Amino acid sequence: MGILEVKGVGKRFGGLQALGDVNLSVEENSVHAIIGPNGAGKSTLLNCLVGKLIPDTGSVMFEGQSVLGRKPHEINQMGISRVFQTPEIFGDLSVLENVLIPCFAKRDGSFRMHAFESVSREGEMVDKAMAMLEDVNMADKKDMNSASMSRGDKRRLEMAMCLVQEPKLLLLDEPTAGMARADTNNTIDLLKEINEKRAITMAIIEHDMHVVFSLAERITVLAQGTPLVEDTPENIKGHPKVREAYLGESA
Repeated sequence: MGILEVKGVGKRFGGLQALGDVNLSVEENSVHAIIGPNGAGKSTLLNCLVGKLIPDTGSVMFEGQSVLGRKPHEINQMGISRVFQTPEIFGDLSVLENVLIPCFAKRDGSFRMHAFESVSREGEMVDKAMAMLEDVNMADKKDMNSASMSRGDKRRLEMAMCLVQEPKLLLLDEPTAGMARADTNNTIDLLKEINEKRAITMAIIEHDMHVVFSLAERITVLAQGTPLVEDTPENIKGHPKVREAYLGESA
């Protein structure tokens, strides 16, 4: 049994079936990619995993516990963090202050702002945040205004904000979207290091096949809301069903 188990998940929006009988198993400490053409249901599936949507059918289990019906901050407390397609940072705060914000999260998902505003520069939380910035090679930018950074640096900052919460599963929604190739390669290297050094399981939605084949150990291909095939990257590359879904070639 994987750390994340999706069984028979279906979701409709009116007359549109966004997901139909999706089964997915993500092994602990692995990197699992979910790919498919536009409209395949990837984002709908991700939203079901983090509590933004509730499936009409099926189950989603994390470490043997159901995530269904839980609020997003409750799922986060279970050990699941999400990296959004567009980096979600606090643009009016410094790099260090952004990483401090999750350190002061309350159990209900709000923040202990009074404690955050009065925190000592030498406090335990600051030490923890700085250690995380070291890990993502951003310690030298701790005082920089986060809004002025490149997209690649904003992604690294968002990673630090997730990782400081010590998640067990990291869900990434197109983590290299809009990046130049150099930033994309740096992000690939960072994700490899995180997976190896911290043993964090990752599930990635991504259109860039260079990213997918550089990172993933298993790949699930969706088309029109249903799984086409799940296999290793080597077997996925030339799979006839994948060629048909992406290129319109006959299987």
